[in-house]
Amino acid sequence: MTHLHTSGAATGTGDRSRPRAALPALCATQITSWGIVYYAFPVLNPQITADTGWSTTATTAAFSGALLVSAVVGIPVGRILDRRGPRAVMTTGSVLGVAAVLAITYSPSVAAFTAGWLLAGVAMATTFYQPAFAALTRWWGGQRVRALTIVTLAGGLASTAFAPLTATLAEHLSWRETYAVLAAILALVTIPAHALALRGPWPPASAPTPQRDTNSGAVARSRPLLMLAAALTLNSFAMYAVVIALVPLLMARGASPTTAAWVLGLGGAGQTLGRTLYANLARRTGVITRTVALIALGGATTGAFAIVSGPVPLLVGIAIGAGMVRGNLTLLQATAVTDRWGTTHYGRLSGLLAAPATIASALAPFAGAVLAGPLGGYPGLFAVLALVSAVAALLALGS
Repeated sequence: MTHLHTSGAATGTGDRSRPRAALPALCATQITSWGIVYYAFPVLNPQITADTGWSTTATTAAFSGALLVSAVVGIPVGRILDRRGPRAVMTTGSVLGVAAVLAITYSPSVAAFTAGWLLAGVAMATTFYQPAFAALTRWWGGQRVRALTIVTLAGGLASTAFAPLTATLAEHLSWRETYAVLAAILALVTIPAHALALRGPWPPASAPTPQRDTNSGAVARSRPLLMLAAALTLNSFAMYAVVIALVPLLMARGASPTTAAWVLGLGGAGQTLGRTLYANLARRTGVITRTVALIALGGATTGAFAIVSGPVPLLVGIAIGAGMVRGNLTLLQATAVTDRWGTTHYGRLSGLLAAPATIASALAPFAGAVLAGPLGGYPGLFAVLALVSAVAALLALGS
């Protein structure tokens, strides 16, 4: 793990060139971007389908299309970030995000609605975690884990802040008017923050240690990266399927919708708690041990949901534990490239890792719903998802 210290060689440069406002600005823009472009949709979708007559399948497919676009676009965006830094990318992404939300707002047909979401996918690739992580990794050098933790803690508040706000607006406004208000908030917060707060010079990547092959093409074709990509992809599939299927699982076992929602929400609180522990975990464990252990623990909590039917306090405890693991996994993915190959090609390599994982997360809700029936219900689905996580943990041994 010596490269964690050698990457700090750039820390001195980063300290001088790092824009002071970048960290608070990225906290604010991650909350706002995720809250409006991502979390507002599940809140508004029932109202959208009721008002327009469009099917839930069609509107959800449009949203999943955005995630697929973000996965594909994230790879070239990563290359641009490596060369140019985050300011132009994230400012442009903010403008595209506002345009996408407005396109969704005023869409006259489901085809136009889908086109708006595909544009939103480009905005996701240029404003969500990946470009923010690239900025923090280069500017903060050896202190990057602290900076990444702070931003992901803030990002974890996106649903807490914007799901209730969206619901409150929707009680008084139509879904189109609600999205118009949210577009205005997105414009007011993210465009100036990215344009003004990310103005620092982009420092050169830290010098690689001699024993590391930092040729991005060679790394991209290497067995460790392919194994890591496979592990993170399977893990993302299982993790997102669990999040979407948890409420139906609990309701099938007799929980009320309110109770099921509370269990899911407390899992989100566990996610925030888990992220506060990652820096200490990173200091005490090697990269392979940490990767395998977190993926395996995620599978264990999924298996627990498959087996345990109650009482509710025990389910809450499992949900909080699962959330803590998910919170650590977010930071594990953010540091996966630097822990193995340094910062030289962080943007490109993280884009390559994120693309299949994002595709898996987009497909997981549909696949989970389709598989639940043939598997005899949601407990059977959760058992299979636990096995998927176990396979991912084994693949991570080769990363």
